[in-house]
Amino acid sequence: MQKPRTTAATTVAALASLLALAACGTEKAGTDPGADTVAPDVPVTGVHWAFESVTVAGKKTQAPAGAHVEIEKNGRAKGNSGCNHFGAAVAVKGDTLTVSTGETTEMGCPAELQSFETTLHKAFSGTLKAKLDGDRLTLTAPDGRTVLALTSEPAAPLNGTTWNVTSLLSGDTAASPPKGSEGKAHFTIDKNGKVSGNLGCNNFSTTAKITGRTIDFGEIATTRMMCTGPQMKLETELYKVFGGTATYELRHRALTLSAPDGAGLGATAKP
Repeated sequence: MQKPRTTAATTVAALASLLALAACGTEKAGTDPGADTVAPDVPVTGVHWAFESVTVAGKKTQAPAGAHVEIEKNGRAKGNSGCNHFGAAVAVKGDTLTVSTGETTEMGCPAELQSFETTLHKAFSGTLKAKLDGDRLTLTAPDGRTVLALTSEPAAPLNGTTWNVTSLLSGDTAASPPKGSEGKAHFTIDKNGKVSGNLGCNNFSTTAKITGRTIDFGEIATTRMMCTGPQMKLETELYKVFGGTATYELRHRALTLSAPDGAGLGATAKP
């Protein structure tokens, strides 16, 4: 029988195929020094970030209680500047956040809160470099002189939390407690519906029956300490809230109570 003939061209083609297979079998993935690498995005979404301070051109301003922002996975952000609520669009790529500010509510705010609000909205915009260290987040503008400091905080339940009264509400208007009474008033609603705290001067206690978003407060019992004018003014306003039925709104670590006549209070969870 005649043997098949092997031509030189056939031999060269076969050898080339073998060499190609050998090269494929020994190639290691990721060894190409020119391959593109993408750093993972800083995990800032799905977290309640409380603003601690904003520094602009060396001037550091402490954030008021309740100032925060939450960035959703779809790029929408919502927050509070300490008085008004705001929205924004945030794109996260690696360690860079690109913030496009959007809508804001227009409640009347005390001068100091309005000042911080203006500073915050200017700082929390454009391109920001993010640095995450545990539960602390730092956002720095390209000029290096605008820095926002934030801390992650868990949600606070209505019951069992100590709520510090930070503002008085009248319809859509928020005002700080009377000067000289700031930081005094607080209250706690325990799991059994017992309410205790301080109205700005006197300690008080009552009961709370919670149904849906409505709280029916019982009769108030208080101590009878002598109070200053601002403290008495604050107590008078808080009596309007705790003296009957109020609706409540709980947003993570911020709570509002509103009486039927529009009087109300804003409170933040004690750290």
